Amino acid sequence: MTRLLRAIRRRWWILLLVCAVWVLGAWFAAASLIVSRPLEHADVIVVLSGSGTFTERTNKAAQLYRAGVARTVIITNDNRQGGWSQVEQRNPYYYERATAELLMEGVSAADIVMLPDVVHSTHDEVVALRKHAQAVPFKSMVIVTSAYHSRRALSAMEKSFAGTDVKIGIDPVSPGNQTPKPATWWLHLQGWEDVALEYVKTVYYFYRY
Repeated sequence: MTRLLRAIRRRWWILLLVCAVWVLGAWFAAASLIVSRPLEHADVIVVLSGSGTFTERTNKAAQLYRAGVARTVIITNDNRQGGWSQVEQRNPYYYERATAELLMEGVSAADIVMLPDVVHSTHDEVVALRKHAQAVPFKSMVIVTSAYHSRRALSAMEKSFAGTDVKIGIDPVSPGNQTPKPATWWLHLQGWEDVALEYVKTVYYFYRY
């Protein structure tokens, strides 16, 4: 009986150890995706498309705008539509929702610039922004995106603007709003998309671009 109890106790300790390693490892994996390099002043604020997370991103951009970080807010069009609007009696596009959110948060319509090219990925956004910078030059920008997208977004921007004198900053939204926190992301379906899938995308971007 004593031997059996010892075996059970040993298995419980192993299980607890595995759980502890998993929790710490999951937290570290999520936290490692987050990078922040805020700028006190920039020429433009660039809000990357996030469809379902457009609210947290536009709110963050508006916060930076009101703080005087930059007077121009650039958004992109991912050509995706959101849920049904009773007011408009249609499914507005996310860029329309983002624009409306920015206006509601105090950003002047004259200060909102939407890039004309339709984008389907972060790479497309980078290409569209580089094209815009050639037509309407700027010297500095601060990128706004969701937390777990920040490292890949910054890397893609730095590669695209390499060789230029454009200063690049990034000020991601803190997790916990529309994205789960690092300690508990694995308990949410959204977390697996935001964190686990992000690592797959990061590896793809590393070899593809």
